[in-house]
Amino acid sequence: MDITDEQWEVVRKLLPKEEFETKRRGRPWVDPKAVLCGILWILRTGVPWKDLPERYPPYQTCHRRFQRWSREGLFFKILKVLAEDLCSRGRIDLSETYIDGTFSGAKKGALELVRQSAAKGPRSWQLRTAMVYLSPSGLKALVRMKSVSLKRP
Repeated sequence: MDITDEQWEVVRKLLPKEEFETKRRGRPWVDPKAVLCGILWILRTGVPWKDLPERYPPYQTCHRRFQRWSREGLFFKILKVLAEDLCSRGRIDLSETYIDGTFSGAKKGALELVRQSAAKGPRSWQLRTAMVYLSPSGLKALVRMKSVSLKRP
């Protein structure tokens, strides 16, 4: 899942300057935008890190940065900024959210059915961006944003 250039400009301000330094010893760092897109793809699809497509940086790089950004609280800030961007453009509405506590058993092989239906056609970038918020990290960002938005007049 690739973020738009407008979204990247907002996210870029959150990243430390060391992410963009080119004068350092050792192997040069991979572009942080490509790493973020790889992380978001993993969170949206739910596949193992080793199955990250080749169009993204190596999965080890994406996983290592995801762990570091999560530990530092930076990834939460990134998700919050992306969610605020979607809200400002009217692509996501936090006033009508709920949690369904029902339970339903899944049949064996259900994931294969989901993969087939997902292959029918490309989805819009808005839906792909919103799907990221179904991950555990994304849900935390939305819950905190909703509680803040309810306090406003």
